[in-house]
Amino acid sequence: MSSNPDPSEAPSEAPTKTPTAAPTAAPTAAQVETILKSENFGDRIKGINQLRTLDPDIAFTLIQPLCDDPNTRVRYAAVSQIATLGKQDKPTAFKVLTASLGDPEPDVQAAAADALGALKLTDALDDLKELYETSSEWLVQMSVVACLGEMGDSRAFELLQTALGAENSLVSVSAIGALGELQDDRAVPLLLPYADDLDWQVRHRVAQALGHFPNHPQTAPALAKLAQDKSALVAETAQRHQIAS
Repeated sequence: MSSNPDPSEAPSEAPTKTPTAAPTAAPTAAQVETILKSENFGDRIKGINQLRTLDPDIAFTLIQPLCDDPNTRVRYAAVSQIATLGKQDKPTAFKVLTASLGDPEPDVQAAAADALGALKLTDALDDLKELYETSSEWLVQMSVVACLGEMGDSRAFELLQTALGAENSLVSVSAIGALGELQDDRAVPLLLPYADDLDWQVRHRVAQALGHFPNHPQTAPALAKLAQDKSALVAETAQRHQIAS
């Protein structure tokens, strides 16, 4: 009498190996340049993203014409990349970015300010001040304020002091952070009243900003108060700066 075979004793089949696809070759500079000249703006944006795979010197040369592209999205993408590619030639980056501060689109203006801050091109200070004073766009003003803080140039103090009293709270809060980054002791008395603000996000930004002034006599009492804040994030930030100082 034959017995049924035990399934557990049946020979197991070898697992099927899925063939791995060959890695896609990075596009050449000539291929990217062709894409950047496409009539389709989507292709041009794709080309801008592919610039990251090229030698930075070549990429910087190729991206410059795109900062004057007729399409806003293309200009924005190009100007944004100058923040990193501009390191290859800062004088040229300065010319490109200050020109973009005059772009008709606020998004592009803001991107230009961000890039100037990232590259710490302090010679653009007067251009940035003019843009802040003439623009009615909160996004542009906030980007200028953040840029000035990142630059760390004390010549921006008066403008940041003005921005602290801006009607738009996003601009004002950005100014709190920028004054901290500036590390000018004149900022501390300006920041202290905001330690009692009803908005915990404002108090949190103040706690962060005061951390830049560990040796100022008014910093320790303010941080001690913020360390007891009802917001856990505010309290933790203040406590961390207390330990650091």
